[in-house]
Amino acid sequence: MFTVYVLYSPSFNKIYVGYTSDLEVRILSHNVLAVKGYTIKFRPWEIIHTEVFETKLAAMKREKELKSANGRKFIWSLIENKMN
Repeated sequence: MFTVYVLYSPSFNKIYVGYTSDLEVRILSHNVLAVKGYTIKFRPWEIIHTEVFETKLAAMKREKELKSANGRKFIWSLIENKMN
């Protein structure tokens, strides 16, 4: 199983979209373990959305969709709804 996830950094108002086969370890990496990369600059991250897929290919396709303009609109609407 593969999970597509969306992270939000309330401190910096940034989003991050990714996929993984181990969500718990991946989130730990984003928030604590990683020492380089985009996400370390905007810690802490909160999980705001997840979707589970049976195949890596399906997860990669959905990740790409969420990174598109329409996908980002969807993500920002999720954030707005959670803040209200």
